[in-house]
Amino acid sequence: MSFFSRGLILTLLLTVLAAVGGTWIGARYIYDQRHQPSLHEFVHEELKLAPEQRKRLDVLEQDFAVRRRAREAELRAANAELARAIQVRHEYSPEVKAAVERFHGAMGALQNETILHVLAMRTVLTPDQAAQFDKRVAEALTEQAP
Repeated sequence: MSFFSRGLILTLLLTVLAAVGGTWIGARYIYDQRHQPSLHEFVHEELKLAPEQRKRLDVLEQDFAVRRRAREAELRAANAELARAIQVRHEYSPEVKAAVERFHGAMGALQNETILHVLAMRTVLTPDQAAQFDKRVAEALTEQAP
């Protein structure tokens, strides 16, 4: 250990640990500053729901989960149809156009289901909670989240 003294090795080790620790702390700070809770997290963690409200929301969420999975399956099928149509002719053919329209229809149907679900969730809230919810939804839709 003539070239590397224990002090040098300890200094290097502490430097690496400090760099890793500083990077981790900095990344957490930035993530925490930029992370906007999802609407689901907002409703369940910030609105202080009563037990009855939680039960009603759970029913709505279970129902929506089934409908969402069905709509997402339609999206995947439409995407697969689009991929096949493109592979056949490698141009914007009538088949590609039809597949794009099918995909847009499925995407619109999913968006409609989501909006209906959001509005159904709102009916479970108190007026004060609904006001906070409305603000959060508007921010999410206009990308004005804090």
